[in-house]
Amino acid sequence: MAETGASPLPPTPPARSPLARAEHFVWLTARVLEQRLFAYHFLNGSADPVETALDAYRNADGGYGHALEPDLRGPVSQPLHTGHALRVLDAVGRCGGQRVERVCRYLTSVTTPEGALPAIHPSQRGYPAAPFIPIPDDPPSELLATGPVVGLLHRNEVWHAWLFRATDFCWQAVESMQRSHPYEIQAAVLFLDSVPDRPRAEAVADRLGRLVREDRLVALDPDRLDAFPVAPGYAPGEHHFPYDYAKTPTSLARAWFTDDEMARSLDFLAGEQQEDGGWPIRWRQWAPGTALEARPMVTIEALRTLRAYERSVS
Repeated sequence: MAETGASPLPPTPPARSPLARAEHFVWLTARVLEQRLFAYHFLNGSADPVETALDAYRNADGGYGHALEPDLRGPVSQPLHTGHALRVLDAVGRCGGQRVERVCRYLTSVTTPEGALPAIHPSQRGYPAAPFIPIPDDPPSELLATGPVVGLLHRNEVWHAWLFRATDFCWQAVESMQRSHPYEIQAAVLFLDSVPDRPRAEAVADRLGRLVREDRLVALDPDRLDAFPVAPGYAPGEHHFPYDYAKTPTSLARAWFTDDEMARSLDFLAGEQQEDGGWPIRWRQWAPGTALEARPMVTIEALRTLRAYERSVS
């Protein structure tokens, strides 16, 4: 080849894996907590730094606040923040001991007369919150808030007096459910996946799966999203897919979908990774900072779901 005097072209860089792209996104945009969680799940990090980061959100009453759930701002403890904290502790194998005893004391202090949790305690009033989150003076019991907490405590074999009535409330709520929406169904699944009475849970899950399909609460064909309605009050395009309900192959919700339906949804999830390495949020965005904080959370969850189904991300 003749000499041209030009510098040789650099070699084509190897394609970066989904995990490498996501790692860059997390270091660039995430809060310290999500950085520590990413390191724990994907970089052989320790659980101790995750706990240390989570402690920044803990209040003296045993609950969690300080916008741990980005759509609720301000310092006050809230059930949704506290449920999020339990998910973090569960994810790193630390959902037990004195830290959870303190959480249960907080849960007792905000429990409704039915023995359950409200989604939002009135103490949120005066602090910024997403406009789609109502703050009633006398908040009702909500499966949305109670189900995931009860499920996680049972999953980790935590026994506390608060659990008895809260478990009864969840059973009554899931067994009487006639109409629902995707986030409430997800809360029901988190309860049913871990509650000790497995035959009862399997029977209820089978009925809920039929409800989800009959009411079209799941988008079964990502290529035809216009054929699936969005739940009332949800953002345009806020569809839910099989992987949103069956986050792992061992979930009771996995039986709701065929292998082809599950595979199509996972293909769609893998393809949702954006150019910056992160995954998008599908719910309504109301402030720039909340969207920025939520995307790393969604990104970690997407990677964990893909890995749970043995989809390669590295």
